[in-house]
Amino acid sequence: MKTEIKNIIRPFYRTLKTSYFYVLYLKDFYVFKKKSDKRFRLSFLDRFPQLHDKTLFTPFDTHYVYHPAWAARIVKKINPQFHVDISSTLHFCTILSAFIPVKFYDYRPAELHLSNLTNEKADLTKLFFNNNSIQSISCMHTIEHIGLGRYGDQIDPEGDLKAINELKRVTAIGGTLLFVIPITGIPTIMFNAHRIYSYEQIIKYFEGFELKKFSLVPNTYKGINFIENATKEDANKQTYGCGCFWFVKKYG
Repeated sequence: MKTEIKNIIRPFYRTLKTSYFYVLYLKDFYVFKKKSDKRFRLSFLDRFPQLHDKTLFTPFDTHYVYHPAWAARIVKKINPQFHVDISSTLHFCTILSAFIPVKFYDYRPAELHLSNLTNEKADLTKLFFNNNSIQSISCMHTIEHIGLGRYGDQIDPEGDLKAINELKRVTAIGGTLLFVIPITGIPTIMFNAHRIYSYEQIIKYFEGFELKKFSLVPNTYKGINFIENATKEDANKQTYGCGCFWFVKKYG
């Protein structure tokens, strides 16, 4: 009964809140217009209301801010001749390429034109690299989508495992693999958005690799956005955390 009441009240509350912010917007508009120095055309017909940005702190997606920052620091530390990134956020490869040559590959190639950055198409389930050939490689917040059909790829319940095996195959002995996925205590598929993995699953899938470091962007710890040195127990407390695994290939 409480849930039903909440479902009824919630849309009404959102509408009321938006209406309140729009009234504030109108007030700001007319105050600004009165003070305007006429350098720009100012017409109500050109309005573009932004109603929800008056916050005490700048909001951001913790997953997609912290994990590229985490990975960039590791690449800087190991300082490879070049780095290969497969289908991670474009913010990572574009910024990293300012400091080190980056070869970027995606199932849906992006039209990127920057120095130190090459961009080609690749299918993670069928990589064309030789065995043990890449010294520094990343695949971040990507594997969880493969085989769900979301991006036009074929439906394949084991597509993620095929991709993981390909990443393992092409990483050089002693090479670094930076691997990021959503993490939880109970493995779940949110079809067709993504899978959410357990810590134990990832460790099992990467047999032959040493876990050099595990970091976490938690979603269940109030006031904590990033844990540099996280534990399995931390991971298991999450419902949709961001698990950041720094693997080094031992054999295979």
